[in-house]
Amino acid sequence: MGAAQYLLIPTARVPGIESPLLLAPEAPNYFADAWRERGYTERAAHRSLPRQAISLAINSSFGRSQNQLHIHIDCVRIDVRAVLQRQLAAFGDSWAPLSEPLVGHHYRAMRVLTDTLDGTNPFALLADGVPGARMAMGERTLVAIGAEFDGGHPGFIILTDQVDLGSGDSASGEELQDHDCALAFGHTGRDG
Repeated sequence: MGAAQYLLIPTARVPGIESPLLLAPEAPNYFADAWRERGYTERAAHRSLPRQAISLAINSSFGRSQNQLHIHIDCVRIDVRAVLQRQLAAFGDSWAPLSEPLVGHHYRAMRVLTDTLDGTNPFALLADGVPGARMAMGERTLVAIGAEFDGGHPGFIILTDQVDLGSGDSASGEELQDHDCALAFGHTGRDG
């Protein structure tokens, strides 16, 4: 865990992203809950953070250390934020590959134009929008990063990556986060 990282962990037993419970119509909206709790990260960073600095990540079953659903709430890596900012105008309402890798991995992305994630289920967006994802959710990571689109419209960039063990990609969306919260603390770069 880093200086400003927090975890949202359901009290119900949910093994991870592969659980069919997450796609049930009555499923709790864990991503919306995690976004509402981002204040913990801000307090740990000792300052208010812009929405573009906050990310929510759930790792694939191959990229996690526990078999209990948990969403990492933390700052976004500076290099990741720079790539997303460069591509901001290209994000659409359906999944498409990013033209630049993030931390050496090839993510797909889409945008959601909403101030909160209430009423938006990122698990369903992934399962219903990426071919083959519903049958292999455990091989996916899912990340939501706050964004501000043209005209000052608040929203989110939703990202996914798929496990590719041959290339060493365990689909761990947590890799997009800065556990030292360098962005929050005003540092200009990140090692590695």
